[in-house]
Amino acid sequence: MSPALVDRSIGVLLILVTGLGILTEWNGAPVFTTISAPLVVLLVGLLFMRVRWTRRIFVLVGLLLLIIAMLTSPDWAATTRTALSRGAFIAAFFTALATLRNASENSPAILRSGRFLAQQPPGRRYAALTVGGHLYGLLLTYGALGLLGGMAEANARTEPNAEIRTIRLRRMLLAIQRGFVSTLPWSPLSLAIAISTSVVPDAPWSQAVWPCAVSALILALTGWALDTAFKPRLSAPAPVRSKPEGTWAVLLPLVLLLVIFAVAVGGLHVATEIRAAGVVMLVVPLIAVIWIVIQHAGKGGLPAAASQVGFYVTRKLPDYRSELILLIMAGFIGAMGGSVLVPVVAALGLDMSVIPGWIILVAMVWVIPVTGQLGMNPILSVSLLVPLLPDAATMGVEPVDIIVALTAGWGLSGASSPYTATTMMIGSLGGVSASHVGVKWNGGYTFTCAVLLSIWVAFNALT
Repeated sequence: MSPALVDRSIGVLLILVTGLGILTEWNGAPVFTTISAPLVVLLVGLLFMRVRWTRRIFVLVGLLLLIIAMLTSPDWAATTRTALSRGAFIAAFFTALATLRNASENSPAILRSGRFLAQQPPGRRYAALTVGGHLYGLLLTYGALGLLGGMAEANARTEPNAEIRTIRLRRMLLAIQRGFVSTLPWSPLSLAIAISTSVVPDAPWSQAVWPCAVSALILALTGWALDTAFKPRLSAPAPVRSKPEGTWAVLLPLVLLLVIFAVAVGGLHVATEIRAAGVVMLVVPLIAVIWIVIQHAGKGGLPAAASQVGFYVTRKLPDYRSELILLIMAGFIGAMGGSVLVPVVAALGLDMSVIPGWIILVAMVWVIPVTGQLGMNPILSVSLLVPLLPDAATMGVEPVDIIVALTAGWGLSGASSPYTATTMMIGSLGGVSASHVGVKWNGGYTFTCAVLLSIWVAFNALT
């Protein structure tokens, strides 16, 4: 089977899994989950053929956990179905979000606004890029890092002074990254919210959004405050800067698009009581297709738009194979591993119900980024940890309080773990390793945010 045929098959399978995922969320009939399970197995098999061994290891770990479950648990079949369902959901959610990233790549308005933010003078550049990283992150998720980060790199390259060029690139990239990670605790388009609300019963996004938004503010404002307080001193006076191209009005198309998303996702979520992730999986691809059609109006029309969609399915979408197999298997391993660990923890006699709930939640804020340093994706960490926790009532907290803690820790892991896409992309753009970004560039920031978020999580749980 040729690589090209494998890639086309991967793209088609992802679209099928996404369609079944939408039907599952909106209809709830178990038949759609039943159909998606073998498709996910086939999808993982094809992805296995097209990724490096560093990614194939996750599949082997998943198979090992499956064998252990078969040998030790009478409910292994039900657990496996749950794990495959988790993997199918992650694949569908990721695919739905990627459609918007594809549509944005050919949008002049998005490119203009990104260039305008990158050209801001030093006095307000960090704040502008933090806001930009947040807004673009809401819309394009991880695509925001590539888009804004690439513009920041190009902008820094124009600086002839090597000292200023190095400092500028580092500050610009950190502003973008920290703006982006501040979307993770609250955005309905983030995997942090999608996974957390799926593993914690009775915690809808509509109830979690406001306390989670406070976590987002802490992540964003702390970055700005630290940058302002510890601004590097130059050995020579900074040169006079030229004014950026355009005005703040260039951001209006981006803001308008975000308003459309907010109204569509929030309105449907409240009106239908479908969870936010299910609404996102339907709304995002529809808006992406409409956006592509508008872009080709008068320039090829529907045939050109259809060609772009076809190219995306068969060529662009399979390019995410490394990220996809990591995310799918993180969900699968987390679900399988959680079921394997629960009886082990019970046999050890560990009773976390005697620990005050707010202390357990604060611990989650620290444990998730710490496990991120050990190579665990936040999807894996959350999927493994949540089954081990007492339920919300036993801890004396609300389910939403658990979401606030999990997503806060997820955001910290996104800033500090050398194994996440955020640090890898920022390191690549900055010419340093992901470990350098996570530990040296973001070490102090992560610790400071962890302290502040711990205070907020405890306060939120106790009030």
